[in-house]
Amino acid sequence: MSKTIKGKIWKFKDNINTDVIIPGRYCHLTDLNELAKHCMEDDDPDFAKKVSSGDILLAGDNFGCGSSRELAPITLKAAGLSCVIAKSFARIFYRNSINIGFPIVECTQAYDDASVGDTFEIDFKSGTVTNTTKKKNYKIVPFPDFIEQIVKSGGLLKCKDLLSQ
Repeated sequence: MSKTIKGKIWKFKDNINTDVIIPGRYCHLTDLNELAKHCMEDDDPDFAKKVSSGDILLAGDNFGCGSSRELAPITLKAAGLSCVIAKSFARIFYRNSINIGFPIVECTQAYDDASVGDTFEIDFKSGTVTNTTKKKNYKIVPFPDFIEQIVKSGGLLKCKDLLSQ
């Protein structure tokens, strides 16, 4: 994990569940590129075509609620997203994200002030999210050292290993 991530944001509402992140009809797929093509398609059918590598998904409360499938954060990562910032996360989604080395952070103010297309920079070491478009800074709680090490190493399990089980 880089100490700093910078990317354009894509803003989604509250209560985005894992079936919206990757619809159940695609859960049989094991190819990361194929999964990525269906990321968020039930909420925004063209999302996978519009998102660029390094972009950041910004969401409201309870992001990743629903089932406990690891495919949800795997799909977000496969689509090229570098991070998710949300007001809050479902606990199992939070842990699944960390387990695969996908950084996620909570920041209510960043969500409330942001517009689609703004650019954000996240400095994990200092615990700062900056909306570089609007020149506003927000504090986040940095990862504890052990979680930072898990994310930095790419996770406890590699995505391809999970898909081949």
